[in-house]
Amino acid sequence: MLIRYGYKIAFSCPRPTPVVARLSVHPERNADVIYEIPFSTTPMVPSQLFTDEFGNRTRRFEAPAGTMTLRADGIISDSGLADATDTYACEVPIMALPGEVMPFLLGSRYCETDLLSAIAWQMFAGLPPGWARVQAICDFVHAHLAFSYPAARSTRTAFEAYRERIGVCRDFTHLAITLCRCMNIPARYVNGYLGDIGVPSDPAPMDFSAWFDVYLGDRWHTFDARHNRPRTGRIVISRGRDAMDVPMIHSFGPHVLQSFHVTTVEVTDITSTLEDDARSWQQIMPRLSLAAA
Repeated sequence: MLIRYGYKIAFSCPRPTPVVARLSVHPERNADVIYEIPFSTTPMVPSQLFTDEFGNRTRRFEAPAGTMTLRADGIISDSGLADATDTYACEVPIMALPGEVMPFLLGSRYCETDLLSAIAWQMFAGLPPGWARVQAICDFVHAHLAFSYPAARSTRTAFEAYRERIGVCRDFTHLAITLCRCMNIPARYVNGYLGDIGVPSDPAPMDFSAWFDVYLGDRWHTFDARHNRPRTGRIVISRGRDAMDVPMIHSFGPHVLQSFHVTTVEVTDITSTLEDDARSWQQIMPRLSLAAA
């Protein structure tokens, strides 16, 4: 399966402002990228690319006063398989967890384990440990929160989402992560692309999506409390403890979002997707042949 991904985001700053952006496909998918018109800005400014402490590709630049537009466009090869399910995956005792997993047990800016611990143990302590307990947490969060774009609030925490019973995908994710951590199950936040592939089309404009990973057995597994079903075509951009670690755009000064457009769609006709120029075809054809193989 081939998926087209990309974005066009415009924002304005009252004065020159340093910006850190996490908008690139995660390095683990480098080999799957078939074609890409990389990150660009209007007006053009120099930028520096680095890897943050969680392994995410991160870009730093200075936005000038006025309006700036960020763009990228690409095509990635995907297995076409839905999220894997492993109902036999077991919880790992804390003393046996790898050291690098331990931070994902702790409370963080949007995930107040101290406020939700007693609630979590009351609801989930009696359930079978492992995959079944995580799925029960997803079932609860999916039913407990109502999804609402108008109700979005960038400062809403997991505990506030629990009390208000409303939110967007990041709120579903924060609440599920927090309940998992309360039950001593490591959980991390994931930002990325998730198109309407294999499901009815959502009439709302396409957006980036948030879901989460939990550590069971000897590896991380994907869960999604908002959709609460295996999905096809996830493209990871970044991972962290919560949304504080992985903002798409973080400005060191005020900025105002002017426009926001995200593309995530399965490609069925490659000839109508690419620009009709020799350089595009010269770049993509060898990789398309490998993807088909």
